[in-house]
Amino acid sequence: MTDAQPAPPPKIGPNDLIRFLLEVFAIVSLGIFGFVAFDLPWPGLLIGIGAPLLAILLWALFRSPKAVFAVDPFVKALVEIAVFSSAAIAWWIMGQPVVAVVFAVVAAVSGIINGRKEFGD
Repeated sequence: MTDAQPAPPPKIGPNDLIRFLLEVFAIVSLGIFGFVAFDLPWPGLLIGIGAPLLAILLWALFRSPKAVFAVDPFVKALVEIAVFSSAAIAWWIMGQPVVAVVFAVVAAVSGIINGRKEFGD
């Protein structure tokens, strides 16, 4: 009989924290976009609730650390690009190009760092 070793806790680095904040910012951004850019109650309410829910669903199914589907890193990257670029485009459409560009650059750099880590394993 062997003693089972407990799994080591996952290492959470600075980029992991940045990525989490990017995810939250993207989801909130999509909600703001739906409520601000469209007439209420319809379609603003539908897009303001539906866009963040769709982003959360895509992230949970394909991109999260405990994703429902185990997919290739390229599929993970496509989902990440879709969610983050939609948030950046939303800020651009709302007339906030500085927010859009800063968010897109930070998301791209963080994604590259994370991608190098995933492919390095």
